[in-house]
Amino acid sequence: MLKLKIPSNIFEQMLQQAKAEAPIEACGILAGRDGQVKKLYKMTNADQSSGHFMMAPVEQFKVVKDVRAAGLEMLAIYHSHPESPARPSQEDIRLALMPDVVYVIVSLQNANTPVLKGFLIENENVTEVPIKIVKESK
Repeated sequence: MLKLKIPSNIFEQMLQQAKAEAPIEACGILAGRDGQVKKLYKMTNADQSSGHFMMAPVEQFKVVKDVRAAGLEMLAIYHSHPESPARPSQEDIRLALMPDVVYVIVSLQNANTPVLKGFLIENENVTEVPIKIVKESK
């Protein structure tokens, strides 16, 4: 079964970005190997929207090149939901075009207890993927 392991320091970076960019949806890419996240790439939400995100294409190309050069693979695409639950919206499902990549959502709906969930989305079918926050990677 597919599982995603995110180091606590990377989870904290995602959370800080989500809070800093609210009410706009924050977004980015998580890279690593064998389900273990090694690197976070913060991306720009080119649409500057609170209801959806679109990564800036120029940034995406740079990240893909860097991920390959580092011998890693893209494991997940993450984004925040500043005011809604950690579940894919209809827009998220419609725009999920990358198979075998986990879509991670950070919900700030309850600011005191952020929620992090992951999903595989293929052909508009949504399956939750377990995420484990692990000790900081070296």
